[in-house]
Amino acid sequence: MKKILALTLALVLALSLCACGGGNADTTTTDNGDAADTATVEIPPVEDLTGTDTSAIPGVEDGVLTVGMECTYAPYNWTQTDDSNGAVPIVNNPGSYANGYDVMIAQRICDTYGWKLEVQAIEWDGLIPALNAGTIDAVIAGQSMTTSRMEQVDMAGPYFYASIVCVAKKDSEQAKAKGISELTGTCTAQSGTIWYTDCLPQVEGAQIMAQSESAPAMIMAVESGTVDFICTDMPTAMGACATYSDLAILDFSNSEDNFKVDEGQINIGISVVKGNTELKDAMDKVLAPLNADIFNAIMNQAIAVQPTI
Repeated sequence: MKKILALTLALVLALSLCACGGGNADTTTTDNGDAADTATVEIPPVEDLTGTDTSAIPGVEDGVLTVGMECTYAPYNWTQTDDSNGAVPIVNNPGSYANGYDVMIAQRICDTYGWKLEVQAIEWDGLIPALNAGTIDAVIAGQSMTTSRMEQVDMAGPYFYASIVCVAKKDSEQAKAKGISELTGTCTAQSGTIWYTDCLPQVEGAQIMAQSESAPAMIMAVESGTVDFICTDMPTAMGACATYSDLAILDFSNSEDNFKVDEGQINIGISVVKGNTELKDAMDKVLAPLNADIFNAIMNQAIAVQPTI
């Protein structure tokens, strides 16, 4: 990735999100909940480590990093029909291409070491099994760095800090809520996420419905009126509002009346096979110089070019 300024794309993002400010907040936030002005953040150039001998690193001995992701989880990752905006082919889905924040981060890692990036589309519940089976070398798919997950895999990162928010219709009663104690009605979140298992149970006034099988299904549930609100992270919420102008982000991060989560639940990491410290360390070397504002600026690029969810 060449040295660029995020200004132009951030302005595009601002236009696409102008209808998304109902209820509470519509800004990207850092890991401590403070608003990040990513419009003037300069994304540093990729460090050139192509001379590094990586032939002994498990998974990339052949110079290819095979990454698994859903390819349906905008703005982290999605499927498109061409290679525009830096999209890469999905090797197990000929004629389709993957793009999004996860692809941008994966490409940055590969460009650093001169590796070729391959993407495989794998359903959420199949990502870690595919990793442990050796089908892929890493999972870059918006996974939180929870204690339970890190019992199964090792994780590089974080490569993003994802605050927890809710999304509801702008004209709904839920959009008026100032904290989670004021939320009522039906709700859901994506299966296999802390949003469903840990966060929604904290909303005492809500009726938790069946979990959604994917992020698009979750978003469609609130857009269609099947549920009154959903729980997700800020990037997913911003992507939803960029597509559906009648949705509002409910961000309670500056309130005591908010979801209680630990750092591992909002830190997003890259999964590698347990014990593959060589690959983990190589990825951490790329991620270490990047801070929350830079992550947000790259995420803004992804949201600005994402297709309709």
